[in-house]
Amino acid sequence: MPWASPAVAPPTVLRSRAEAEVYVASVCFKHGPPKLLGAELEWVVQHSGNPHLPLQVRHLADALGAHVPSSLVPDSPQIPLPHGSTVTVEPGGQLEISSPPRASLTELIATVEGDTAALTDLLDPTGLALSGSGSDAHRPSRRLVDIPRYAAMETAFDRIGPMGRAMMCSTAAVQVCLDAGTPAEVALRWTALHDLGPVLLAAFANSPWLGGLPTGWASSRMQAWFALDPARTRPSRVRRDPAADWDPAAGWARRVLDTPVLCQRRAWGTWDVPNGVTFADWLSGALPGRPSTADLDYHLTTLFPPVRPQGYLEVRYLDTQPVGQWLVPVAVIAALLADPAVTAAAREACAPTVGRWLPAAQHGLRDEALGTAAIAVFELACQALPALDAPAEVQLLVEEITEHRVRRGRCPADDLSTAMAGSTGLNGGHPL
Repeated sequence: MPWASPAVAPPTVLRSRAEAEVYVASVCFKHGPPKLLGAELEWVVQHSGNPHLPLQVRHLADALGAHVPSSLVPDSPQIPLPHGSTVTVEPGGQLEISSPPRASLTELIATVEGDTAALTDLLDPTGLALSGSGSDAHRPSRRLVDIPRYAAMETAFDRIGPMGRAMMCSTAAVQVCLDAGTPAEVALRWTALHDLGPVLLAAFANSPWLGGLPTGWASSRMQAWFALDPARTRPSRVRRDPAADWDPAAGWARRVLDTPVLCQRRAWGTWDVPNGVTFADWLSGALPGRPSTADLDYHLTTLFPPVRPQGYLEVRYLDTQPVGQWLVPVAVIAALLADPAVTAAAREACAPTVGRWLPAAQHGLRDEALGTAAIAVFELACQALPALDAPAEVQLLVEEITEHRVRRGRCPADDLSTAMAGSTGLNGGHPL
């Protein structure tokens, strides 16, 4: 998310852990009145009419034209889409657009809808389409983008198991980006996004199939994340009373320094590093050269918790939604975080489900506690949306999903599972 920021100072060599922790706290939690909202949308890319066909890098690059990122075409001009969103390509060929930050939900929706339409217009003539699922339901995980970062990630995650490749190459998310808030607000907003996490993960779970098979999880995407590398992907610890004298930035900084380095950038050769070397170890000489603030900035991009501070707060626990529904999780989170009183009420509704990340990913809203909390949370969002001057059709869509899906204890994965079972012959037909 290209959030506005002051000019970046030249990199400096880090001399101590204390210096590094101060730096992390200063860049990851930018204080100020919460005004801006952004979104990053990812999609699995498929061949229209035959989602089983493998994707080819050249085909995708040609479709994107001047918008293609340099990871695919090094000399690309990387022109943003018409409304300002930038295009990136994930390791397995998934596409992502990152919106500029906007001052209102209405402006953000117009930006993302416009750029999604522009992206679709680029893909359609080439026979490619954006999937409405949080995982590649049909094809095995296969890395397409050959850059040192992704090669090093693959090597590191392969030491742990197969979930690394699944996460890298076969999953897609909706990410919501919000200002961290003033010093008086940041702890509440940080804690609230974690408290809401299991409920919203369950309500928007949309990846029940992976690589041609049902996984038994409503969100196979989050199953992959949680099984991957806990130091890098687990939820951050938060306090139940964020009004107490507690600074989330300090805890985050400690975590960053204690997380293993995923890769070390080099001018040539691989970026691989020995297993288990933390950034704090690097400061103590475990890797060649002394790390700089630029190295620490890069290390920050290799942590993937459900909520990640990047100056703003990035919500990462939402699966890509069915076509046309990406704006629902964005609107719900915006409504719940816009008013501290609503935020407090939402936290209270979620209190029985705090920490239930794995049941949320596996069962969705079929988990009774999560289903009950979701009804209360979505009702709060419906009541709060008018204050944001959200478009009437957005309010109506959130209300319809609340009534016809959330109240029935269903998530998008339930509908997708039914459709997939029929199309693959599990209900008596024949495989495609």
